[in-house]
Amino acid sequence: MNRKAFIFDLDGVIVDTAKYHFLAWQKIAKSLNINFTHEDNELLKGVSRVRSLDIILGLGNVQASQEDKDKWLIQKNEDYLSYLVDMDESEVLPGVLKILKLLKDKNQGIALGSASKNARPILEKTGVLSYFDVIVDGNDVSNAKPDPEVFLKAAQLLNIDPKNAIVFEDSVAGIQAANIAEMVSVGIGEETILHEADYIFKDFTQIETSFIEELIG
Repeated sequence: MNRKAFIFDLDGVIVDTAKYHFLAWQKIAKSLNINFTHEDNELLKGVSRVRSLDIILGLGNVQASQEDKDKWLIQKNEDYLSYLVDMDESEVLPGVLKILKLLKDKNQGIALGSASKNARPILEKTGVLSYFDVIVDGNDVSNAKPDPEVFLKAAQLLNIDPKNAIVFEDSVAGIQAANIAEMVSVGIGEETILHEADYIFKDFTQIETSFIEELIG
């Protein structure tokens, strides 16, 4: 059987922690008198914490010292982590477990490729850590998506050629990173937003077993 690398983003793909990021960023924005909406939040998908803050400051035309930026970044992460305290298995998005179990049963390489620096504790709290052979997160890479570093590193650690890798992503930057790496890109979300992906599904409940088997080959 062919062994492929199946690489998953975290936020909005495995779990819906995007809502917690939004609340934490909104709190920072509000303190700076910046109106930060759900639509604005789309700009932050797949983007590093530092770049996300710069985007929010740009929305409000706010100039800030590095000292202030560092303070807000710490505050944002503390607020975000406070929302994660009560996370459990129920936070795993519908249909995800079925796909992870299928891949595990078929001895496929399973990796996480995420910008999050809190990936391990989140996977642990939600009970899915054991499915992943490899975890590459924001602590392991220096370049944010759409740079493909996070996905290339995951494939390398699985010892699988990038051309035999499949990436599941919910962000435009993530899909672009997968495409740059010449990996198969599977968008999870809206077709209008993720139109650059090779395949697009609204969520994992729409992904049939036969589709995964076809990808394995």
